[in-house]
Amino acid sequence: MSTPYPEPAPLSSPDQSTTAVLERELLEQPVEPGDHERFAHYVRKEKVLESALTGEPVVALCGKVWVPGRDPNKFPVCPMCKEIYEGLRPEGGDGSDKSGSGGSGGAEG
Repeated sequence: MSTPYPEPAPLSSPDQSTTAVLERELLEQPVEPGDHERFAHYVRKEKVLESALTGEPVVALCGKVWVPGRDPNKFPVCPMCKEIYEGLRPEGGDGSDKSGSGGSGGAEG
């Protein structure tokens, strides 16, 4: 069990006030060695979902194999995946045809 906090001292007069500082821990995602070398890779969305459910690794367009586990928005896009993805798009270039040509996946694990 935890130890109860001591009772606060009563104020000596109603005009007197006190100020307390509330300390809290700063919650940050730890940066691991090699994070600066990590990229967000292109993977089919359904494969990322399947990996989240089964724990099986995914294969990015560039050939990278890993189990996604980090927020891909925190990393730059893999230049090789981006080049391959842009090569898969129709010549119109407007990106309106999304016929299964890949989606954004997780960051390198």
